[in-house]
Amino acid sequence: MPPFQRLSCGFLGLILCFPPLTAIAESGDGTVRHVFPSLDGSFVAERVLEGLSQPAALEFLPDGRLLVAQRDRGVITVADLSAGSTENLAGLPPLVVYGDAGVHDIELHPDFAQNGWIYISYTEGEEVHSTGVVDRFRLQGNRAVDVERVLTADAYSEDAYHIAARMTFVDGYLYVAFGDRQHPPKAQDNSNHAGTVVRLKDDGAVPDDNPFVGAAAEEGKPTPRPEIWSYGHRDPMGLYRHPATNELWLHEHGPRGGDEVQRVTRGANYGWPIVSYGFQYDGGPVGMGIPWREGMEIPSWVYVPSIAPSDLVIYQGDAFPAWQGNFLIGAMAGMHLNRLVLRDGEVVAEERLAQRLLGRIRSIALDSAGRIYLGSDNGEVWRLQPE
Repeated sequence: MPPFQRLSCGFLGLILCFPPLTAIAESGDGTVRHVFPSLDGSFVAERVLEGLSQPAALEFLPDGRLLVAQRDRGVITVADLSAGSTENLAGLPPLVVYGDAGVHDIELHPDFAQNGWIYISYTEGEEVHSTGVVDRFRLQGNRAVDVERVLTADAYSEDAYHIAARMTFVDGYLYVAFGDRQHPPKAQDNSNHAGTVVRLKDDGAVPDDNPFVGAAAEEGKPTPRPEIWSYGHRDPMGLYRHPATNELWLHEHGPRGGDEVQRVTRGANYGWPIVSYGFQYDGGPVGMGIPWREGMEIPSWVYVPSIAPSDLVIYQGDAFPAWQGNFLIGAMAGMHLNRLVLRDGEVVAEERLAQRLLGRIRSIALDSAGRIYLGSDNGEVWRLQPE
C-alpha cells in the first residue's frame, strides 16, 4: 500500500470516533465508572487507583500485584488492587527527574518465575548531562535487591527530552528503544544509541548475530555500535512483541504530525530526520521535505494530525475476544485509547475509544484475564472490561 494511503484521521484512513455513552457518578464506596461504546459492544472503565503522577509504565506480577512507574516522581509503586493498598519500592538506584527524564519502563524477564529478574529503564546522570539506562533487580518484599546494570546507553544529552527507553523481550533477547535526545542527526549516526532500537542478551551482552556486529566504518564515519538493531527513530514510546507472529512493533512521535506505527526489522533505517510525514514546529519541512525515499522503511500507519502516542499493547486475552491481535495505543494529546485493526499486516480500521474522560493515556497493561488497564496523567489507573 502506498504511504499516502496510510494516513489517519482527516485523510484517507477509516476512523471511527465515538463520544461516551454515559458517565456513572461516584458510588457510595468511592468507585468511579464510565461506560464507553465500541464497534464490538460497550465496555466499562472503572478507576482502580488514584493519587499517582504520570504513570509511565504498568506491569503485573504473577501474584496479581501491579507495578506502576511514576515517571516524574522517580518511583515504582507496588499496588495490591484487591486490597486497595500501595507502597513505593525501596532500593532503587538514584535517578534524574526533569523534563521527560525519570522512570520510563518496567519489564519482567520471560523466565521470571524461575529467575525473578525485573528490568527497569530510567534516566541517569545530571540535568545537564544525562542518558537512558537499563538495570535489572529482584524483589524481596517491597525492596529491590541484586541490582545489576544491563546497559548504559551512549545517548548522552544536555536536553531533557526524547529519551523513550521502552523495553520488550523477543525470543529471550531484550530490545530497548531510545529517542534522538532532540538531536535529530544522531538518529542517522550509528556510532551512538540515540534514535535506535538496541538488541541485547538478557544480561546486556551483545548477540553475535546483531546486524552491525563486526561492521566496518564507512569512509569518514565512526564504527557502528554492535548493540543496534534498527535506527532512524525519533521518539519511540511504544515497543511490543506481536503474540501471534513474534514480530517486533514500534510506534513513535512525529514532529508536528506524522506519528508512525512500524514493524521493526533487522538493520533497517526508519528515516528520521531525512524523511517524515510531519513538519517542523515552525511549519517548515523536515529533512528533504518528503515522506519516503529508497532504502528507508515505510510505516504501516501514520497519524496526521498527531495523537502523541504513548504505550503499546497488541491485544491477546479472553475479555475482549473481538479485539484479538488489535493494536491498543495510548493517546496523550488525543486523550483516548487508539485501536488499530490489522489484516495481513495492514491497518484496515482505526477506532478511538474512551475519549476525553480518562485524560491523557500514558500506559497500558493486560491482566491474566485479558482486562485492559490504562494509566492516565490524571494520576489514575483505569480497568476496562465488557459491560
